[in-house]
Amino acid sequence: MNLTEQLQAYANQSKSKLPQTSLETMQSAIDDLVASSILDSALRTGNKVPEISLPNATGSTINLNDILENNRVVLTFYRGGWCPYCNLELRAFQEVLPQIEAKGAKLIAISPETPDNSLTTSEKNNLSFEVLSDRNNLVAKSLGLVFQLPRSLQELYKTFGIDLDQNQDNTEQELPIAATYIIEQDGTISYDYLEEDYKLRADPSEVLTAL
Repeated sequence: MNLTEQLQAYANQSKSKLPQTSLETMQSAIDDLVASSILDSALRTGNKVPEISLPNATGSTINLNDILENNRVVLTFYRGGWCPYCNLELRAFQEVLPQIEAKGAKLIAISPETPDNSLTTSEKNNLSFEVLSDRNNLVAKSLGLVFQLPRSLQELYKTFGIDLDQNQDNTEQELPIAATYIIEQDGTISYDYLEEDYKLRADPSEVLTAL
């Protein structure tokens, strides 16, 4: 199965297991996010990305401009290692990493997880690309990708054992939407995939075609 099929299969499985009230809470949060028109202010194809300099999973600082000197970049944002849809996405991109690099691009993933938690995510999924920690979602905010979870969803996540305060080392209860970009060497975005529904992600096959 490709990533799109894997995500759909997992969503169907979850739908059959979760109480209807939980499903309604999660869908309501998605609907509210769509109604907020968050995509209207997000960076899209044709825009230039700001300077990005973030720590990787082992604490070393990675500068996007340094990488762009020699390569294009596939940049994808994920919510955290606690998110099963994110883990499916990260593993799917790991599988096509050789093909991405063969096209002259480097893959970078960014999340609001602390470096320690992003290291756990990287090791859990056997990732060999850079996973960067965006403390307080500052980079994601500069791209217009961040929203605050409604109170009902915050409480629901707690019942799932999801502790965003610990995962991000803050109390903001903010997350980036699902977003994947291709960035050319001059910093211009040549491809974007932005989606308010966290269950949907850019399929690696589509990204490869766009490279």
